[in-house]
Amino acid sequence: MAASCAFGIQLDSIQSGFDGETCWVHARAGAIPGAGDSGGPAVVVTTQKLLLSGSDVFYTIHDTRSADMGRRWSELAPHPGLGRWSEPDGVEAAVCDFTPQWHAATGKLLGTGHVARYSENAIMHVRPNQPSYSVYDADARTWSDARVVELPQPKFFTSGAGSGQRYDLDDGTVLLPCYFRPDAEEAMYQATVLRCSFNGTELVFEEHGTALACPDPRGMCEPSLTRFGEKFFLTLRNDVRGYVTRGSDGLHFDEPVPWCFDDGEELGNYNTQQHWVTHSDALFLTYTRRGADNDHVFRNRAPLFIAQIDPERLCVIRETEQIAIPERGARLGNYGVCDVSPEETWIVNAEWMQPAGCEKYGSDNTIWISRLVWDTPNQLAL
Repeated sequence: MAASCAFGIQLDSIQSGFDGETCWVHARAGAIPGAGDSGGPAVVVTTQKLLLSGSDVFYTIHDTRSADMGRRWSELAPHPGLGRWSEPDGVEAAVCDFTPQWHAATGKLLGTGHVARYSENAIMHVRPNQPSYSVYDADARTWSDARVVELPQPKFFTSGAGSGQRYDLDDGTVLLPCYFRPDAEEAMYQATVLRCSFNGTELVFEEHGTALACPDPRGMCEPSLTRFGEKFFLTLRNDVRGYVTRGSDGLHFDEPVPWCFDDGEELGNYNTQQHWVTHSDALFLTYTRRGADNDHVFRNRAPLFIAQIDPERLCVIRETEQIAIPERGARLGNYGVCDVSPEETWIVNAEWMQPAGCEKYGSDNTIWISRLVWDTPNQLAL
């Protein structure tokens, strides 16, 4: 049986407000150790606007910063270098699904995501996408212009590292989860982990690990990676059900299996991401699922749950399940997890205000912080 690990949940908000035409999405946090008040961390939350009348139509990434553990936040500020840029034939490109995370070896906040491409402000279905990245200047409080990670062609014809959790090795090596298709005609995505070097400025591809696939529609997308004990764990999005796998080196993994509760019933997560919360004493999964009186929510993407994992059996321990962020009609399936301190891990999430009318259940595009306050310090966050 997995060791237990206790925490309390404190729900706060950064801001609220809904204009009926756009909404903030992809809110995620990165912590900069020692850059806040009294030697604590500074926390930077990135987010971007979504056009409600379209599908995945994103605009410039903004950020807000707190130096006092979230009591006060700066005004959301745009970063033009993470906005749209023009390409030939009327195509516009933009960074999206952005996740900031501290890179300890270089002392930099490194954000990763992927490039989306638009024609006449509609997402292009046949498009060569790439993983993208940007580096934060903590003194100037600005992000570098978006860059892409160059990957081997044609294998990675369209690829992305959006909405994932990466893992950084002690030597600074970046293990970056990615999903890809080898050509425009292939409908099924595969997932893998990219081993990259990062010198504080450039993120460079070195090799990739196991290519993971499944027969369910669209294959494997939006993988998230963590390490617990001596093993690496990868959780994967699929249209029909969520999957999980385990490996020993962060690159090579076993055959993925569907996420299930410890009684054998399938978890009920589908067609959206899941992310890890990793404490030195226990491993947790955050997710949405069916069966929570939530059929009125798009793809059952709220509430957001957290539960402890049995790392040996690769299952969710049902009796540990809690609601991390409550359901108010809007979907909560796009979010991030950040170790802010040994005492607190934050889940940051913006209410995604599609489809029209979800606000009738009480949602108003709030950007939430669900603080997990640990009973025992998380040694991994030191």
